Amino acid sequence: MRIGVVADASCDLPADFYREHGIGILPVTIRLGDEQLVDERDPAATLRFYAEQLADKGFDAETVPLTAEQIRGRFLERLVLDYDYVFCITITATRSPIFENATKASFAILTDYKTPRSAAGVSGPFALRVVDSRNMFCGTGVLAAEAAQLVRKGAQPNEIRKRLDELRDHICGYMVPGDLYYIRNRGIKKGEKSVGLISYAIGSALDIKPVILCYRGETQPIAKIRSYERAVERMFEHVARQLEAGIDTRHLCISYGGDPGLVPGLPGYERLAAVAREQGIEILTSIMSATAAVNTGARCVAVAYGGELRSFGE
Repeated sequence: MRIGVVADASCDLPADFYREHGIGILPVTIRLGDEQLVDERDPAATLRFYAEQLADKGFDAETVPLTAEQIRGRFLERLVLDYDYVFCITITATRSPIFENATKASFAILTDYKTPRSAAGVSGPFALRVVDSRNMFCGTGVLAAEAAQLVRKGAQPNEIRKRLDELRDHICGYMVPGDLYYIRNRGIKKGEKSVGLISYAIGSALDIKPVILCYRGETQPIAKIRSYERAVERMFEHVARQLEAGIDTRHLCISYGGDPGLVPGLPGYERLAAVAREQGIEILTSIMSATAAVNTGARCVAVAYGGELRSFGE
């Protein structure tokens, strides 16, 4: 059976990993005034976005995911021919309509797939499962990487489905934003109040940065630390301790709002990398998607793994 994995463009994984495992991408359109950028996880295009467009127009940017009909079209055009079973993994449904749109599309896809497969001489049934990662960015990457690695090992669909359903409730995602302005203004547009005006003013004046946790579809600040560098260091130190205590995946994902080549120089990374090597954990480092950048700004650092959620600092 030919099994495929598809993720939306906000899923942070290295470009080489996407290519090696043949992971498909559901693009996201970003509107910047009169301009549009289609985020398809092209590293060079994303770096240009950070350097040339985000600073000037990012505050007014808007992300536009594929509609259910557009997702249906993409599957019927190619994916139902290339695979017999596809796992479509999306950003948490609490943050985007992508999961809802993909779920709606799945009903039409499973009704209509026989015609294109028959025309192409492809026999047998086609199946599709849409999975809400209940996380975002590199947290979604943890789930997509697990699915891709299970496919590579020859796991059957039911085994993969059970593993993903179990793992998605135990993905711990952390991030430190480089600029609270993006977090606050995107939150206002979405009706959220995670960073209020007073908190933003105080945080900016004193250079206080939050460490934000994403877990089971919810996000919340779990620490407020003086200086970006110290916040990133504390976050990496916490994750290193979790690796020492034991996690449930053999990989963890890191993404950065800019050139990912800068990640090894971030405070706390050296120790995290050393612990990962000792524990046999692979670090998958990538550029944070343009879709994520609209919400978090440049220099945001995120890290995620599958495992037990423990209090920050433990």
